[in-house]
Amino acid sequence: MYVHFDGYPSGRLPLLLGAYQHRFGGDVEAMSRHLIDSVDYGWSQLGTDLLDGAPDDLLQDLTGGTEYPSRAYDNVINTDGTPAKRRLITPANNGGLDWGYVLHPHGIEVINLLEEDIGPVVDWHTDPRARFSDSVARWRSNRPIPATLPPRTTQPTATPVQPAAAPASTTRPAARR
Repeated sequence: MYVHFDGYPSGRLPLLLGAYQHRFGGDVEAMSRHLIDSVDYGWSQLGTDLLDGAPDDLLQDLTGGTEYPSRAYDNVINTDGTPAKRRLITPANNGGLDWGYVLHPHGIEVINLLEEDIGPVVDWHTDPRARFSDSVARWRSNRPIPATLPPRTTQPTATPVQPAAAPASTTRPAARR
């Protein structure tokens, strides 16, 4: 899928992970049909409508309360005046694109199109609030996912939990003589 506006991992991955986990209920095929098959060429932007069904706290964390719709990339015309057709994006014909995202059953492959043909795969169950790096050099297929976990939303308990008391013995003490 082609997305014209803001294709950096820090912006795309939280939205795509949230969409998979909530709007599409873990159905990568339904997500692919929507993102790829429902538009002729691509998207001008992916919007917060992809987060429909997400919990309010996740929406707030990902969008800051701002909502905007997805918009198809309409009226794409070739130099000869014919409508542009979707094409396979490769490093040889990326047309200035920096990032590629491939939806797999097990996660999203993130490809740094400036330097790589393949990329690491971000598991679908990754927390969408993770902070993903936009550094091209850090997204290599032989490296770990360049992300940090989101901050904790709850504080640890102030006092440690005490172990349960041992159950009372059911044996009778020996009689004294």
